[in-house]
Amino acid sequence: MATEGSINGKVRVGVVGVGIGRLHLEGYRKHPDAEIVAIADVNEDRARATAKEFGISQVYTDYEKMLQEAHLDALSVCTPNSLHAPVAIAAFQAGCSVICEKPIATSAAEGEKMVRAARDAGKIFMMGFNNRFRGDTQVLKKFIEEGALGNVYYAKTGWLRRRGIPGMGGWFTTRAMSGGGPLIDLGVHVLDLALYLMGNPKPVSAYGSTYAEFGPKMPGGENYDVEDLASGLIKFENGATVLVEASWASNIAQETSYTTLMGSLGGADLSPLRLYTEMNGEQVDIQPQHPNINGHEAEIKHFVDCVRDGKQPLATGEHGLDVIKILDAIYESAQTGKMAAIS
Repeated sequence: MATEGSINGKVRVGVVGVGIGRLHLEGYRKHPDAEIVAIADVNEDRARATAKEFGISQVYTDYEKMLQEAHLDALSVCTPNSLHAPVAIAAFQAGCSVICEKPIATSAAEGEKMVRAARDAGKIFMMGFNNRFRGDTQVLKKFIEEGALGNVYYAKTGWLRRRGIPGMGGWFTTRAMSGGGPLIDLGVHVLDLALYLMGNPKPVSAYGSTYAEFGPKMPGGENYDVEDLASGLIKFENGATVLVEASWASNIAQETSYTTLMGSLGGADLSPLRLYTEMNGEQVDIQPQHPNINGHEAEIKHFVDCVRDGKQPLATGEHGLDVIKILDAIYESAQTGKMAAIS
């Protein structure tokens, strides 16, 4: 249940970072058991404008001060990647449950500190893996859990943009703040989606490559020090394999995002959802119907419900840690040219 500071049993929430944090605020506003108490952002003008729009009384530029004064039950961490760990750890220590935007952090070492802090505080730690909550994802997950695909032993997944480098010269293209380029920005989403559908198998090794063929040559790219395309091949303890690719810029026909699963009894694609199997000795393609569920709103509803009821979330901090371990290994392999082990 929510803490004693709650009013009328509502979960008192705050948001740090009102960029992507706007999506969190929209979700909280629609939840009858959530009360948006405070927001924090280093850009005070943006924070105050957002507070006015959402009717939020407490506005801060210092998240630590907010944690000390606002008496929150839960916090959304929607900052640049390099701030995920310090903000989340401070929130756990202040007695808050946390939902953190992807990736969990800029490295597995930082992610481990976050998971440990959540355990020590006895608080809920949820990752903002919104694609898990989409209607098509949930329908496919049910098919897989009921055995329709059999043993899912291979997947390929990617998010490729033709041109779409975000915030040239800002934190996205600065490794110290982002941890990497499209692999940690876009690849993290589709990789988690594949892992979730496969039952979150334990990764053991990865081989990867990264390229920066566009960013450094573009206006403002003098300090561009991340990749603009990455690919990786991941092996898992159960013998399964996943191929992942992500780009902000690549010479392809158009932007595409895909996830393909191959199993012993059937296969599947997402976006759009299709199943491929055999019936009566014949190959058949199936197009299941599914609800159109907004993943961002659904994940926030789920988070509030978990905090209110003390439930384990669908996307845990440990899941986020597994993903960043894989990304670390792909980046390491790209530097060394060798397979990188994942522990």
